[in-house]
Amino acid sequence: MKAVCVMTGTAGVKGVVKFTQETDNGPVNVHAEFSGLKAGKHGFHVHEFGDTTNGCISAGAHFNPTKQEHGAPEDSIRHVGDLGNVVAGVDGNAVYNATDKLISLNGSHSIIGRTMVVSIGIQCRSYFILLVLIPQH
Repeated sequence: MKAVCVMTGTAGVKGVVKFTQETDNGPVNVHAEFSGLKAGKHGFHVHEFGDTTNGCISAGAHFNPTKQEHGAPEDSIRHVGDLGNVVAGVDGNAVYNATDKLISLNGSHSIIGRTMVVSIGIQCRSYFILLVLIPQH
């Protein structure tokens, strides 16, 4: 199964995130490319809801169906939606590649229909790029 999230933000920020999951319970490969970001680290998360009308308020908290503490992608305890950081260069471009064992494109950990967020710095409070994930066939 595949899914794509085309992300748009303020000040010309753009991004495309592609997800591929070969088997129902298998890991998800995530490939993202962004432009127009400020140089540095940006938090990268899946949020609970697919509602982008009011930023992180309407998008909800990090997607966390297992009620775990916040953590890094490599941690054994973390929100399902914790994808770590995107690091932009001085040119404002960033590439993110990861294989994640917690997110899924189906079942109880499915990220389909939820909101992806990239924030200024490492906190989800200042700047958002929002759009709902759409499955590809």
